Amino acid sequence: MLGAVDSWQRRHTAAAFPVAVVRKFVDDRASNLAALIAYYAFFSLFPLLLVFVSVLGFVLQDNASLQEDVLDSALARIPVVGAQLGDEVEPLTGSTIALAVGLAGSLWAGLGVTLALGRAFEEIWDVPRLEQRGAARARVRGLVVLAVLGVLLVAATVATGLAVGGRIGPAAEELGALGVALAVNLGAFLGLFGLLTPRPRRIAEHLPGAALAASGSLALQAAGGWYVERTVTGASDTYGTFALVIGLLSWFWLGAHLLLVAAEVNVVLHHRLWPRSLGGELEAADRAALQRTAEAVRQDERQEIQVRFSDD
Repeated sequence: MLGAVDSWQRRHTAAAFPVAVVRKFVDDRASNLAALIAYYAFFSLFPLLLVFVSVLGFVLQDNASLQEDVLDSALARIPVVGAQLGDEVEPLTGSTIALAVGLAGSLWAGLGVTLALGRAFEEIWDVPRLEQRGAARARVRGLVVLAVLGVLLVAATVATGLAVGGRIGPAAEELGALGVALAVNLGAFLGLFGLLTPRPRRIAEHLPGAALAASGSLALQAAGGWYVERTVTGASDTYGTFALVIGLLSWFWLGAHLLLVAAEVNVVLHHRLWPRSLGGELEAADRAALQRTAEAVRQDERQEIQVRFSDD
């Protein structure tokens, strides 16, 4: 039965391509990489929110209406705890102390996220250890990624807040907000993939994964809202607190998996690593993937790695 399924999927690209993406994801042990990203993302969330609120307090101190629209849009991007945070936020005023504390905390935790992302992308793209960035270069690149992501996220939040805050009617407002969110998310993921991909690539090579990540992130936001509505709302204080923490961690965990799956899509497309075998005779894509994995452990210029297969 497995042989019949394997033979069928090899002949049909619509089935062979997803199978190849899953095989590459499993071979790279990307789930472990995603868990590390989710860990740092969880700890970076609240310092980043503190910085965001403080910056809004300085920039939009004289425009309370726009403050509310932008803040509601920002918190809506965190569906598991966004509604609860929105109820607690007071009118915004700039705070130098809060900004300094938030910047220090967000730099520490945010740099952990970008470092984990950089290492994950190097693993996914099978960059030999000899060519991977050292500690100093990785941190410099991490700071650049963190700064660019911060600007893109603020731009996305402001754009979505303006779209939602416009007086254009409920249906048009929802469509406009969805269109703006999709477009800005796509731009953000294109920038992220461009910065994290180890070797220079064309925009067209990043586009499939970025489109998957952009649409998937909106689906995750909707799923987070459903979780809060069905599970957290009306729960007891004790259970509700645990549900929020578990829900937020799960949301980051799923988001990290989505991002790495999207990156795997780009890798499989770029190197044409499909169809893959489910246990039978090795395909050319299997041999190429196994050879890339073996060569990725090269740590010294004098080291040579040769890959042979028993049926050669």
